[in-house]
Amino acid sequence: MHFQLGQEAATELQQLGCNMDASLSVDRDAEMLDSGGNRGGWIIYFFIIGTFMCLTLAAGGWQSNLIVYLIQEYNVKSIDAAQVSNAVNGCTCLFPIIGAIIADSFTGCFPVILISSCISFLGLVLLVLTATLDSLRPPSCDDGLSLCETPSESQFAVLYAGIALASIGLGGTRFTTATMGANQFDKPEEQGIFFNWFFFAMYTTSVISSTAIVYIEDNVSWGLGYGLCALVNLIGLLIFLSGSNFYRRDKPQGSPFVNIVRVLVASIRKRNVLLSSRSEDYHYHNDGEAKMVPETHKKSLSFLNGAALKTEGDLKPDGSIAKPWSLCTFQQVEDLKTVIRIFPLWSSGLFISTPIAIQGSLTALQALTMDRRIVSHFKIPVGSLPVLVLLSTCISLPIIDRFLYPVWQKLTNQSPTPLQRLGIGHVLNIISMVVSALVESRRLKTAHSSTLPMLVMWLFPQLALVGIGEAFHFPGQLQLCYQEFPASLRGTATAMVAMILGIAFYTGTALIGLVRRVTGWLPDDINQGRLDNVYWMVVVIGVLNFGYYLSCAQLYKHQNVSEGVEGSSGSDG
Repeated sequence: MHFQLGQEAATELQQLGCNMDASLSVDRDAEMLDSGGNRGGWIIYFFIIGTFMCLTLAAGGWQSNLIVYLIQEYNVKSIDAAQVSNAVNGCTCLFPIIGAIIADSFTGCFPVILISSCISFLGLVLLVLTATLDSLRPPSCDDGLSLCETPSESQFAVLYAGIALASIGLGGTRFTTATMGANQFDKPEEQGIFFNWFFFAMYTTSVISSTAIVYIEDNVSWGLGYGLCALVNLIGLLIFLSGSNFYRRDKPQGSPFVNIVRVLVASIRKRNVLLSSRSEDYHYHNDGEAKMVPETHKKSLSFLNGAALKTEGDLKPDGSIAKPWSLCTFQQVEDLKTVIRIFPLWSSGLFISTPIAIQGSLTALQALTMDRRIVSHFKIPVGSLPVLVLLSTCISLPIIDRFLYPVWQKLTNQSPTPLQRLGIGHVLNIISMVVSALVESRRLKTAHSSTLPMLVMWLFPQLALVGIGEAFHFPGQLQLCYQEFPASLRGTATAMVAMILGIAFYTGTALIGLVRRVTGWLPDDINQGRLDNVYWMVVVIGVLNFGYYLSCAQLYKHQNVSEGVEGSSGSDG
């Protein structure tokens, strides 16, 4: 929920450490223009980043305060509101994958960003209408009433239509914008600088939206807050269109998933064919480059090798493939094997992200029952609490990159590996959930024994620990996938990390639903429940998942690690 990392984001995180000392000199414009049509280069930076900042500001303004809006304006029960928020956050993590596939396979990035921006604007217009027209909301629920009027079906329809459109638009723009920006440059170092500034823009605008706009929604009016979101979305769309003459338009390259499916289909079709031990019986790239596939790779998952086995009618007279769904190259087979080998490690990320998703929604419910006053006339908006995670991650990244990792290297004579970074993230995540459980136990005791609510600042340590853990875990996950996946599937690799986040939100929603059905820990009034038990349950799951991760990490054999990195036992395959 905090920041959905994903599509095409691995390169920048490898170099991330808030290396903002690299200035964006206008003198580079002429050097980086695309020779084919005077397009691309640093001249597009202001259009791309301006668009992205506006869209992120608009998205954060409605998304970070959604739970409060549902509870206060639509009389939705607190746990149900948390469930809706989890589902929405899951969608905004999964939709980038769909947008990336469409952009890669059919349209390129420009149409996806343009259409998605329009969709998100329409969604925000509907949300503005729900906040300003009384007929689209149920009557307000007075504190003295035990029963509140629920929204009608038509009111829910308009509300959820607005949320759905805004979510689809956000998913289609966020990481596709990063891809389009990187496509404007030819040199990897230029792409790295762009990604650094891209992430800096994302953190900055997320903090602004979760503070300034959320404050307006809570203290002025929801209509004004959502109206500002719609306005900045429109401004972002106009900025994007104004730079259309300068963009380098990328051509669709075809979905990487197609080759995966082709290998599966071909191997199934040839499941009864006897595999050969001779290399010449298999189809490699026409230039012979892929003939150096290690024998250990050929022997592992050998049932897939049949997809590359040449049989009668598979090849044309010129040596090219005649039946693409019956014959694949051995390189394509190895690409699929790489995906299968890394899947256990990838899956261990699900239950490190699931507790984060659960904590994000339940923390909002805790904050609603706590004293949020900083000074006598100012309360911390509940929707602004995720800012602590963002700030913690943003502060931790340069400290980790510039201090901790160099110290680690001096002490061990090697840099920390992605697997070690992932492991540290697992441990910090478990510690965060332990702190959450202890704080909730204290909050419940205070709520039952005192008329004064507990200060919201007790929630700060657990949120800070989540941010520090994410500074280790997400970059490590992205770097691992990026270096282990074959080059043809690196876009898929980063999309799979985004998929973890999306699935985690749905897993968290299902887990909360299960707890509500079989226990009494999560009533509508959490002061009468045992939210601390939910956190302890998550701690147990986290410990078990960490053991699973350690087992996967111990058994994993690296495939595409560059020389000098982490004692590779394999080679590019």
